[in-house]
Amino acid sequence: MTAAAVAVAVLVPSGTALADDGPSAGPVLPGLPADQAKKPQLLTGQGVQPAEGTVADVALKVLRDGTLSVTEHVTVPGGKQLTSRVPLKVPASDDQDRVFHIRDVKTEGAATSQLTGDQLVLTFAGGASAVTYTVDGAIADQSGRQQARWQVASGFDAPLDKLTASFLAPSPQLSPVDCFAGPLGSSQRCTLAELDHTGVVRLEQNDVRPGDRVDLLVGLPANTTPANAVFADIGLLANAFALTPPTGIAFAVLLVLLVAGGIFVQRRRKQDAGALLTATGPVEVLLRDGDRVFFASPDGVLPGQVGTVVDETVDVVDISATVVDLAVRNYLWLAEVPGHDWQIARRNPPDEHLHDFERAVCETLLPAGTDSVLVSQLRAHGGLDLRRISDAMYADVVTKRWFSRRPDTARGRLTWLGAGIFALGLVVTAVLTFTVGDALLGVAVALAGLAVAAAAALLPSRTARGRALVGQVRGLLDYLHTARAEDIPPADRELVFSRSLPYAVVLGDTERWLGAFAALNPASDGTAGLYWYGGMEAEPDLRRFGTHFPSFLTALDGLLTESGRAAATR
Repeated sequence: MTAAAVAVAVLVPSGTALADDGPSAGPVLPGLPADQAKKPQLLTGQGVQPAEGTVADVALKVLRDGTLSVTEHVTVPGGKQLTSRVPLKVPASDDQDRVFHIRDVKTEGAATSQLTGDQLVLTFAGGASAVTYTVDGAIADQSGRQQARWQVASGFDAPLDKLTASFLAPSPQLSPVDCFAGPLGSSQRCTLAELDHTGVVRLEQNDVRPGDRVDLLVGLPANTTPANAVFADIGLLANAFALTPPTGIAFAVLLVLLVAGGIFVQRRRKQDAGALLTATGPVEVLLRDGDRVFFASPDGVLPGQVGTVVDETVDVVDISATVVDLAVRNYLWLAEVPGHDWQIARRNPPDEHLHDFERAVCETLLPAGTDSVLVSQLRAHGGLDLRRISDAMYADVVTKRWFSRRPDTARGRLTWLGAGIFALGLVVTAVLTFTVGDALLGVAVALAGLAVAAAAALLPSRTARGRALVGQVRGLLDYLHTARAEDIPPADRELVFSRSLPYAVVLGDTERWLGAFAALNPASDGTAGLYWYGGMEAEPDLRRFGTHFPSFLTALDGLLTESGRAAATR
């Protein structure tokens, strides 16, 4: 009887002969129809041609201690290079991985190796090379028998024209023998596989494509060697947070949105910065009605609002300018008194024409029951509580739609929207983790919420209307720099001077404005002195007022500054 006649060929799907009563030794592969279970072919004889190009021959031997000795002989045509990435963790079931350990790696010829915790990387240069190593974890107990498993070929980065391999174990009674080729999870059979009469398993695979694996599974009699297979639970989180096509699409969409949002935020910040540097052109603040001239601020902005709109903060000068403006508009009376002091008195009670922040200024300076006070008395009483005034000023610029949110805080409607999306993402992540998986979808939603919140903090709070007003304020400053008293009818000069003065104060142009109207005779309207500032009624012009008024501003600014510091330490 010839050797070929007694050769035993076994090609049985792994799930057919070995029922699983323990951890799976590998992925569950579907059984093939009977007509596809072809008889194994011999590795020699007619039709077998010597291979050209890149070839590999692998010798596998199970030792009595359960380790697997592997020797790979690889021939690569000159000028080419082949790299193999051998995974040390492969799927065994839906919730388990099978873990292998490699040691004692040795190379000969033009081969190099690199062993990490997850893979063995082998690189073969042109010519003949050899690599030997020892594998722990290749033997597993299964249903009263044992099974040896190893990926004879895996992770090549270039085509392999031909792969041959042999498998030898301490016992010649090897059955069944399974060999699968192609991508991971494929049920495609290897080209050839057989168990010869000597008890050696031989296999052959043609045209191994880049990324393909050749997975060999061989049944052994029970207790042939010590079982050493290691299985690691994948766990709920590993499955739930695996990257899948839906989660990949979600993160791609998120990336597009992040890029688009970044471009939008950058453009808005550039527009806002440009508004501070560019004037809208001449601003007409002097309106004429026949022979009369009136002052009108752009967009109706008040002195106390100007500073907040321009620099986004409530400063001491904003409150000081408001005090002067309230006096000019006959709600307060300012007077210089002996002893280098100043009186602030109530002239008219706050009415519906005042904004909330102006009402707060009046009531902070002159609380109910107080009609007059000296600046020195306010300082002696420990200063003023400015929190109500600043809160009202910040709220006012939002009400006027110059800002989308209070400029003193990064929290606005967009911030709360981002927080809501982030919270929704956390809930979706938790639900998907413990149900259908794809929890990365929830992570993408949560990241989108964080991006929205970050954009809200980075976006300028100044609106398009606010940016337009900033440009008009620059035009207002040009008016203060160029206006001349002689261009205004004498009957209107005192009113135009007075109405413009608070804007000069807040814009830092007080000295120039006082100098431009120093020759103004305040008695030209029929009453001595300025109508809102007492103590200088005997003066024929505003020269003395121009030297004393800055002292009042200095004293008032000092009082407000001390009050702000005191509030910060409380």
